[in-house]
Amino acid sequence: MAEPNAKLPAENTDSARGFAFALAAYLLWGFLPFFMKAVAHIPAAEVVAHRIVWSVPLAGLVLLWLGRTHEIKAALRSPRMLKMATLTAALITVNWGIYVWAIGAGRAIETALGYYINPLFSIFLGALLLKERPNPAQMAAIALAALAVAVLAFDAGGLPWVSIGLCFSWGFYAFFRKTLPIGPNQGFFLEVLLLSVPAAGYIVWLEATGQGHFGDTNMTDVLLLLSCGLVTAVPLMIYANGAKLLRLSTIGIMQYIAPTMIFVIAVFVFHEPFGMAKLIAFALIWAALFIYSGAMLAESRARRAAAQPSPAE
Repeated sequence: MAEPNAKLPAENTDSARGFAFALAAYLLWGFLPFFMKAVAHIPAAEVVAHRIVWSVPLAGLVLLWLGRTHEIKAALRSPRMLKMATLTAALITVNWGIYVWAIGAGRAIETALGYYINPLFSIFLGALLLKERPNPAQMAAIALAALAVAVLAFDAGGLPWVSIGLCFSWGFYAFFRKTLPIGPNQGFFLEVLLLSVPAAGYIVWLEATGQGHFGDTNMTDVLLLLSCGLVTAVPLMIYANGAKLLRLSTIGIMQYIAPTMIFVIAVFVFHEPFGMAKLIAFALIWAALFIYSGAMLAESRARRAAAQPSPAE
């Protein structure tokens, strides 16, 4: 959900403006299930295609306003950049597809679980692929998250593939997105630009074969599909401008706002079933995130204390 390549602030401090931007983005993501329920009668692949196509002009206008189009021109001339952007674009498409389908299928609780697990999976990826060494608190948190998945798998007779699919697709997206030497707004535009050709072709094919919902059904569907660009691009770009004004520890805590809202909406508004197995699994996940967040905040405070000049200096 959050843009992975946002830059940290130059100073190790939080900005009220940055906090407002990030909070607005997370709230928009938290309310996104309501929009996805409204388009649940439309196939997920068609919704994703419209998310891509209508994000292009919005993201392009933002780059024009910021005067950052030259970075896109440079990226389009770089074969390596295009290959990496194609990979990240494919991963974010998978993530969007799973999310859209899951909300429409009444499995919003599983999407919340997937995004709760995501930061812990990122630590695991760092240890596996970058040989980073997790601290004891991180290892305990990862173990609790794995236990939560095992509880759900045992209860359902199979892996919670929605949660795992969202977690894996976003985790690898964030991992590879960091390799792109381009800003978050520019990176998002490059991704949707690359995806727009097959997405537009798919939409045209749907309309030509009478399977589409863009004008063939009613004006409500047309407006909803046009709005796909707004609900996709606006939160990402608001977040990108807020995260660079916040400390990593602040972002780390705020990232739980959206999955918490999704969880509350799923249980109390959508009335999805929430049995004992899910209660145990979420309790384990919340314990893991408490341990992870506590250790992260303690580490952040220690770094700030070490950076402070001593009275003798």
